[in-house]
Amino acid sequence: MRKRLEELRKARENVPKIMMEVAEGATIEAVRVATENTPPNGGALIAGTNMRSGDMSQHWETDSQTIPLYTGGSVRTQLANDMQYASYVNDGHRMDKHFVPGLIVNGDLLERDPDGEGGLMVGTKTSYVEGKYMKEKAVGKYRSVIRKELDKRVREALK
Repeated sequence: MRKRLEELRKARENVPKIMMEVAEGATIEAVRVATENTPPNGGALIAGTNMRSGDMSQHWETDSQTIPLYTGGSVRTQLANDMQYASYVNDGHRMDKHFVPGLIVNGDLLERDPDGEGGLMVGTKTSYVEGKYMKEKAVGKYRSVIRKELDKRVREALK
């Protein structure tokens, strides 16, 4: 019994370290999933001068905090994207009919003229743009990795 109590005491001392390692790995995986699900993705062509840039997908990695902070017995990481329009792409948004200066059609491509020449009326065919829900997909991946890894690490610690 003393031997088992000593094993449990040692395992308890490792809990913060285990929690931090698992949280970091899960957050890194969540960032990967968010990036993969953020447009342009799935082999979508980045076409049209001054249009899609891929900036929002790059911001998951730079804006998220993957290195965990351990305070007061809890571990904290953060999945974040500070791009101004990230919530609209994630959650979806209404599309009102409005004029966009500098937006032109060049063959089959939409392009933006940096000089602001020309312009198009948009929102005439689509009244609502569906969300991509990349944050929810990333949080789901985070939770599944946490469950799986903590299960595995607890079993290892108690052996």
